[in-house]
Amino acid sequence: MRSVFKYLTRFFGVVLIIAIGIWKREEITRLLAVNLLFSEEKIITNFSGMNATFLSVDVPRGEGPVTALPTGPEMALNAEIEQWITDRTITSLVVLKDGALVHESYFQGTSPDDLRISWWVAKSYLSALFGVLLEEGAITSIDDPVTKYAPSLKGGACDGASIRNVLNMASGVTFDEDYLDQSSDINKMGRVLALGGSMDGFAADLNETFADPGTDWQYVSIDTHVISMVIRGATGEQIAPLLSEKIIKPMGLEATPYCLTDGNGVAFVLGGLNLRTRDYARMGQMYLQNGAYNGQQIVPADWVAASTVRSAPTSEGEYGYGYQWWMPKDGRIGEFLARGVYGQYIYINRPLGVVIASNAADRAFRTKGVSDYNVEIFRKIAEGLH
Repeated sequence: MRSVFKYLTRFFGVVLIIAIGIWKREEITRLLAVNLLFSEEKIITNFSGMNATFLSVDVPRGEGPVTALPTGPEMALNAEIEQWITDRTITSLVVLKDGALVHESYFQGTSPDDLRISWWVAKSYLSALFGVLLEEGAITSIDDPVTKYAPSLKGGACDGASIRNVLNMASGVTFDEDYLDQSSDINKMGRVLALGGSMDGFAADLNETFADPGTDWQYVSIDTHVISMVIRGATGEQIAPLLSEKIIKPMGLEATPYCLTDGNGVAFVLGGLNLRTRDYARMGQMYLQNGAYNGQQIVPADWVAASTVRSAPTSEGEYGYGYQWWMPKDGRIGEFLARGVYGQYIYINRPLGVVIASNAADRAFRTKGVSDYNVEIFRKIAEGLH
């Protein structure tokens, strides 16, 4: 009798494991995908098909016509640029001069139709949306405390931070951003995303700080998620439909973008937006034109100006930071960029009238000097078109 009971226990144990595996199959698949997301053999394919594995939501482009990209004199690739493309595993490169398309190329088996993951570049899109909502009055002031609109953050690490602080990445919240460390906060957040958990809950549970708000700068992507919580609290709407209505539809993009989400349908705003590279270039052109594009003022000009100059307490001689936009180390006027991990960029050089959008799968993106050399290449491209 005892042996029969032992057999039945094992049998039902196996059945339970199989049942849980079937029930949680999607979550397990996503978790495995997170662990292989940046592997050398999968990274390029993964970056062009994030919605094949992760939860996502469309950001509708609307029914309007596609905004034309007129063509200009073709820019040739010289030996240095070609070497850079190889060394940095560039997958796409689109260059605009005075609004005209002067170069477009795709590598590593990618195509113009690919919707490429933005990573940190997505933060600049959220900043644009915030600027529109601020002008419309949905949010009173960037000096309001974040808890005014996101009360679930009361008592946590973000309690006491203002909206300005999180826009500047100066909240003082302790958050480990090391993508190469599986135990880092950013990778823990990635697993929350993969398993369909709550990113809002993850943010609310953070309780450690390293500095008083506004006193020190540290790139912590959780600050961008807090901006999302502020926007959603102020409007009662999700980010995807808001971004569609205020930014994407007016621009006349070629293809409907999509954004990764958690299990509650909350957009992964700190890096989950996916677009065609030409459409990234359109975003750059809009910012080059002070927020105007497709015959209308989409983002307030004063918000564009405020966002794209140094205002965060960054260290001297390092990259500057504004409201979710970067400035080169030497602080050249009218030159700024959105940049993302693994080599995603929208580079804007307003004095020379040049926009460069590039995507990559650069697993060595954190190597010393890589970011500086990327900016150097963008400047050489821009100056060569002048």
